[in-house]
Amino acid sequence: MKSSETNTWPELAIGLYDKLTGRGAKITYEMDDLRVAVPAGTSDAAPRAEWVVNGTVRISTSDQTANA
Repeated sequence: MKSSETNTWPELAIGLYDKLTGRGAKITYEMDDLRVAVPAGTSDAAPRAEWVVNGTVRISTSDQTANA
């Protein structure tokens, strides 16, 4: 039986992109002084490490297949 759970960060990113864009939209994020609690594992009780980015993080993407 194949699991539909996400087990890795790349799977999460791919799944999120596919879900949100429908292959024709654009995703743009801009975050200032970002703080992220990153889990050490996939369980709810996994310890967290705080990652801090002082400044601005910009993520922008598009899908060229929509223009083909």
